Amino acid sequence: MTFELQYRDPASEARAGLITTDHGCIETPIFMPVGTCGSVKGVHFSELREEIGAQIILGNTYHLYLRPGLDILRAAGGLHRFNTWDRPILTDSGGFQVFSLTSIRKLREEGCEFRSHIDGSKHMFTPENVVDTQRVIGADIMMAFDECPPGDSDYQYAKKSLKLTQRWLDRCVERMRQTQPLYGHSQSLFPIVQGCTYRDLRIDAALHAADKGADGYAIGGLAVGEPTEVMYEMIEVVNDILPEDRPRYLMGVGTPQNILEAIERGVDMFDCVMPTRNGRNANLFTYQGTINMRNKKWATDFSPIDPEGCHIDRLHTKAYLHHLFKAQELLAMQIASIHNLAFYLRLVGDARKHIQAGDFTQWKAGIIDQLGKRI
Repeated sequence: MTFELQYRDPASEARAGLITTDHGCIETPIFMPVGTCGSVKGVHFSELREEIGAQIILGNTYHLYLRPGLDILRAAGGLHRFNTWDRPILTDSGGFQVFSLTSIRKLREEGCEFRSHIDGSKHMFTPENVVDTQRVIGADIMMAFDECPPGDSDYQYAKKSLKLTQRWLDRCVERMRQTQPLYGHSQSLFPIVQGCTYRDLRIDAALHAADKGADGYAIGGLAVGEPTEVMYEMIEVVNDILPEDRPRYLMGVGTPQNILEAIERGVDMFDCVMPTRNGRNANLFTYQGTINMRNKKWATDFSPIDPEGCHIDRLHTKAYLHHLFKAQELLAMQIASIHNLAFYLRLVGDARKHIQAGDFTQWKAGIIDQLGKRI
């Protein structure tokens, strides 16, 4: 994997670049639709490619490890062949899921023992077998195994957790060195910078990660309940240390406003379940603000869902989508998910254009407040 830094905004840290992988190129800044179990909920890959313009999607190591399982993925030739997505894939290491979805777990130096949320069966994740698992999945970009401490962790717990994550990172890097890709394409490992909301811990984490000389870096453990200004401060602290010539990935964030604020601070890659989750619940994101499609006011609005949006937005009316949600038709969730994902990709694409033009900061200032309004 390579990263070319192409443009910089003269008034901020915003930048535009090009990530090149064996499965294709990714123009940054980029939003990555979340395909946890090998699919983006309610959206076919043809729609991801043609309607939404997705350049890369996510898979999740925890979920794919449990179902369909490594034997099936290996027999299929990896996730790209299994689900027929022929563009880049990034996999989360599963650390967040181990700590958020399972109530019975035992954390120790070796790794984390946990029970499946599906059937209660017992499993063990270690830095080594998480790398091995992502080798079997075949993701172009892999995440190092980390502990995701609660957002309200006190300083002593956050420090202890970070030191464990750093030792695990060292083991992940060594395992990468000892192993090879399985399907003929290259794979990259991104360290994850943790440290909660403690400035000195974030600095320590960023320095330790940057020392690995990785192809890219992830910032984890944010947008978990802390004030947004604290999140932005932590992004600034970390990005002051991470190499400028490598992509920076802010994990699990967030709203359109969050994304633009993070781009302004030098972040290149984003993912979040919000576009599809909110879409399934009748909430649409637009440049004018957010829309609740269940509201009665849309019942007789025969204007397009978004006249500037993707083909499906221009094809269907607000009244029709309102009707589908009221009738509990599955098509409603599909249309709304496609709209939201297309909007997120359009947002980061427009950000890229304004970085290229040198007026990103002015453009962002003119739209940031409107994005959060309720229509």
